[in-house]
Amino acid sequence: MEDKFYITTPIYYPSNKLTIGNAYTNIICDALARWNRKLGKEVFYLTGTDEHGQKISQSAQAVGKSEKEYLDNMVEDTKALWELLDISYDKFIRTTDSYHEKAVQKIFTQLYKTGYIYKGSYKGWYCTPCESFWTESQLKDGKCPDCGREVKFQEEEAYFFKLSEFGDKLLKLYNDHPEFLQPKSRVNEMVNNFIKPGLNDLCVSRTSVKWGVPVEFDPKHTIYVWIDALPNYITALGYGSEDDGLFKKFWPADIHVIGKEIVRFHAVIWPAILMALGLELPKTVYGHGWLLFGGDKLSKSKETNSAECIDPRILVPEYSSDAVRYYLYREIPFGYDGNYSTESLLNRFNADLSNNYGNLVSRTFSMVKKYCDFAIPKLSDLTDDDKKLQNLVEQEVNNTIDYMKHYDVTKATASIFNIFTEANTYIQKVQPWAVAKEENGQARLGTILRLLLETIRIGSELFEPFAPNSSRKVLSALGTEDKIFKNLDNFNGLQTGFKLNNLDILFPRLDVKAELEKLANLSK
Repeated sequence: MEDKFYITTPIYYPSNKLTIGNAYTNIICDALARWNRKLGKEVFYLTGTDEHGQKISQSAQAVGKSEKEYLDNMVEDTKALWELLDISYDKFIRTTDSYHEKAVQKIFTQLYKTGYIYKGSYKGWYCTPCESFWTESQLKDGKCPDCGREVKFQEEEAYFFKLSEFGDKLLKLYNDHPEFLQPKSRVNEMVNNFIKPGLNDLCVSRTSVKWGVPVEFDPKHTIYVWIDALPNYITALGYGSEDDGLFKKFWPADIHVIGKEIVRFHAVIWPAILMALGLELPKTVYGHGWLLFGGDKLSKSKETNSAECIDPRILVPEYSSDAVRYYLYREIPFGYDGNYSTESLLNRFNADLSNNYGNLVSRTFSMVKKYCDFAIPKLSDLTDDDKKLQNLVEQEVNNTIDYMKHYDVTKATASIFNIFTEANTYIQKVQPWAVAKEENGQARLGTILRLLLETIRIGSELFEPFAPNSSRKVLSALGTEDKIFKNLDNFNGLQTGFKLNNLDILFPRLDVKAELEKLANLSK
């Protein structure tokens, strides 16, 4: 097993309108990062902001601020949101960071000297919000095919990257390394929609945009988004600087997790740039689906008229980051589109977190307190019911590990909750309260409660990367807070005789109707 893991989100445009949709990728990446830390790997988790371009400059001017002043406040808002959601990133890169700008200039110059970048002129329809050029045939009803906004025809001198030379190399990449682009449906999209029709050379500089990184040898040109933004994955590690130790340690990335709308940039343009630089390619690019709300994508560029609250800065204080995170892992099938609904979030809170996990912990701890004076009992002889519980837990542990090897957080969390469901079923079957009344039933009762505590421990260990706060509370109360996975296959992982710590109710049951009314008022 490799001992290092490098995971990235795409860099975001800073925004003061942040929704669950904006946070989704980071929430997914956080679970993957925490999981690999629990495996004992050295993890580097990168996120950040994309801060150059005409759109940023125009927005700053509209509110009478300099670009940097305008950006600084929103970057702090973004970092505050990631903290609120318990996003455990290792580095936050800004494309206005001086080390990044210097490295980007070196990359551009290198590509120019090796002939992969050349000077020409560009004619095309430009969408400022998307920072994309489109041909006449690509427009949809005369507007940007991505966001539906107005476009302007522009012509200017520009530098181009020879993307057209990489079609066959990209097809070979997809064929020889099927793990590179996931899920598999994304490969057909790239091949049929972009590569087979023929790749055009890519405009990589602008003279009409001044807020950005100037071309070192031709400063009237500003380096355009592709050569500026995409290399953040290597410049954050020190590529192009005197201190490239992190680059040598962590590159190539294990996985770039991105939304499906930017797969083309990461599965076509980015590998082509890396090939031109003579660098290794990331092992996997994973294009997840969208969170949909009433059939539309949740994003800062589309307003919703619904009274339902989709602002995590309201949802998290009300229900906890664990609850919001778990809902997204469990409800949205990773890799595909999924519908967001605050009502379904609240119902999932009650059904899974309150009635299943929370109830299991609460009733088990109460029985240990009542029958064992809070002390963890020891195991004695096992019955068929005991062995059935053990076997199912072992099976679901293996299933969870296997799902996480394939980054399937949805199936992984389902397997974890199968453990909790089976433990609750086991309680109803063996009825420890009845065993407590039997003469000489203390040893049998101790075994039942010990098995339940060990099941809670194992399930909480697995659940910690997804819901770190509640899981840690449980593990701490059990007297175990290992930083890495231990004794997942052992029902003697707890210390016999340890006195359980008091534990408050993890997820109090909600009145869904009342909560929806409250959120509607809060969101106004």
